[in-house]
Amino acid sequence: MTSPSASAAPTQMLWPLFFVLLWSTGFIGARFGLPYAPPLTFLAIRYALVVALMLPVAVLTRAAWPKTPAAMAHVAVSGLLMHGVYLGGVFTAIGLGLPSGITALVVGMQPLLTALCAGALLGERVRPTQWLGLLLGFVGVVLVVQSKLRAVPLDQAIGMMVPALIALAGITAGTLYQKRFCPSFDLRTGAVVQFIPCLIATAAVAATTEPLTVQWTGDFLFALGWLVLVLSLGAVTLLNLLIRRGGAVNVASLFYLTPASTALLAWALFGETLSPLALTGMAIAACGVWLARR
Repeated sequence: MTSPSASAAPTQMLWPLFFVLLWSTGFIGARFGLPYAPPLTFLAIRYALVVALMLPVAVLTRAAWPKTPAAMAHVAVSGLLMHGVYLGGVFTAIGLGLPSGITALVVGMQPLLTALCAGALLGERVRPTQWLGLLLGFVGVVLVVQSKLRAVPLDQAIGMMVPALIALAGITAGTLYQKRFCPSFDLRTGAVVQFIPCLIATAAVAATTEPLTVQWTGDFLFALGWLVLVLSLGAVTLLNLLIRRGGAVNVASLFYLTPASTALLAWALFGETLSPLALTGMAIAACGVWLARR
């Protein structure tokens, strides 16, 4: 008789693929939704809906909450960094006009930054083949997005890149923090604990910096629903499971595949062109991730 763990193994092997595909749609969702709401206002509504959906689920299913205030604080901090700071930076950068390719390139440095910090903070040893994979992955990302790097003048792009750099710091610090302090928690209550501080912080900043106006169009509602259900619940759940089961560098390397996946989605949905150089970059990034995860 096949054990439950054995039967679940093939599904777990597909988690990285599902995560990359779902996470990549975040840029598409932003493209649909940001014309109709300021970035932080958009995110605050998104976080509020996640909490409104998951709090009843956690209560009705009697899911386990973090056992101590310290444990709850760790989960909250990891969520604030991984979601609040990261998404706030990405959406603000895109809202300022930074091309998605440059945004993807900046946050695409996360696997390298994670590898540089993982040894000291987590005691993870990064093997030479992993370093080679990480470098190849970054080269692949550059090739995938190279056609968009000249979309705005350099002097303008530098100012727009500040939120993207903050996003890079947030997702890197959040991944390392969660892996070290709270790798395992109930995903139902964890979603509530992680997104409440995101909601509070994002709403506070939005209230002081944005007009808080929203055009409730069909495109906006579609983008909002997609980002709540597919990204904040689906992709984030997979990310938490991957962090729980794998090394920080292994998980971070998957982010090299999101620009390629996003480019493929943009080609399919919006008719954007894919140059031979971009296709080459996709192949190089895939090889890099394979090496980094060996």
